[in-house]
Amino acid sequence: MAQSTPKGFRLHIGIFGRRNVGKSSLLNAITRQQVSIVSEHAGTTTDPVEKPMELLPLGPVLFIDTAGLDDVGDLGRLRIDKTKQIFDRTDLGVLVIESGHWSDYEEKVLAEFVSRKIPTVAVFNKVDKAQPDANILRNLTEKKIRIVETDVISGRGILDFRKALLETAPEEYLNTPPIVGDIVGPGEMAVLVVPIDKEAPKGRLILPQVQTIRDLLDNDAFCAVVKERELREVLERLKKPPKLIVTDSQAFLKVAADTPPGVMMTSFSILYARFRGDLISMVQGAIAVDKLKKDDRILVAESCAHHPIADDIGRVKIPRWLEQYVGGKLHFTHIQGHDFPDDLDTYKLIIHCGACVTNRREVLSRIIRCREAQVPITNYGLVIAFSLGIFDRALEPFPAALEVYRSGKS
Repeated sequence: MAQSTPKGFRLHIGIFGRRNVGKSSLLNAITRQQVSIVSEHAGTTTDPVEKPMELLPLGPVLFIDTAGLDDVGDLGRLRIDKTKQIFDRTDLGVLVIESGHWSDYEEKVLAEFVSRKIPTVAVFNKVDKAQPDANILRNLTEKKIRIVETDVISGRGILDFRKALLETAPEEYLNTPPIVGDIVGPGEMAVLVVPIDKEAPKGRLILPQVQTIRDLLDNDAFCAVVKERELREVLERLKKPPKLIVTDSQAFLKVAADTPPGVMMTSFSILYARFRGDLISMVQGAIAVDKLKKDDRILVAESCAHHPIADDIGRVKIPRWLEQYVGGKLHFTHIQGHDFPDDLDTYKLIIHCGACVTNRREVLSRIIRCREAQVPITNYGLVIAFSLGIFDRALEPFPAALEVYRSGKS
């Protein structure tokens, strides 16, 4: 079912605009549901409203209806802050304008889209009352911004809006890169090591494991799924060694010990550093672990809002391994969901989770912000492999990333 597709695999379509220009009405019209509350009073939408749906032929998308960036008062400023977060995870931007009105506000939103290289659709709503300015239309056309004219109340232009979304979707969404299929290849085997512990939901596999299995099948490869204590026996039974072994990062040391020379090994989290973010940038971030000193501050960012368990990887295991590596106490701050602080320069390192429940746009936005603040960023699998001394081994499937690491050491 379309509703069961994870958010991270959906095209994120952010709907922006002034209060009361018809953003919520537009969302209700395109989804054919009463998703957002519509009122003649400005500022009805408070927090961003998310609506997953199937937008054929694109497939699963996530519409995000935002509060107006022209909100007022203390509460209004909080709404604006929430809306600004949406820029970080928007794959396709929609700017809704009340026809006949264009000002610095619309210019600023458009500039935000352009600076982030977000493909954009400009929707001039309420054309039954006024026509958009010809000079504005000419300017947008020169910037290659797709233009749609609508009157949401009568339904005029809704089909044009739908068509514009389909034709403006970013190329990388239409041609999603594989998670691991390109490394393994058709007709080859991968062995996936899946520990069954407190972090594994009862009766289910975690999302990266399921998605990796599907990716292998989509790329005409096949796989065996084992627990860490079964790996050696499975390898002995195989007539031909597997092309790749992928492990949960927490079992890195045992899996590395049981993996024979000549067989590549990495982790689900490292695969996701490439799939959801930028592997090279995160490898460079992991190398910065060597520069950590006692009492340094480290930010740990988790995409999902799970309840920590007794031996939580982000709150217990990674801090323990890093403090053992550094040889002293470090100070960790943890954030969850879409929150990401402004004071990044107060941290010496940022460690991100695998980001399986968010989209690549948001992770790349965070990498860019870290680069601007000159703070290294890495992820769970990479920092674990580095702190346990098996970084070379974990990067074998990624020659370019391995070369960055080796050149960084010399």
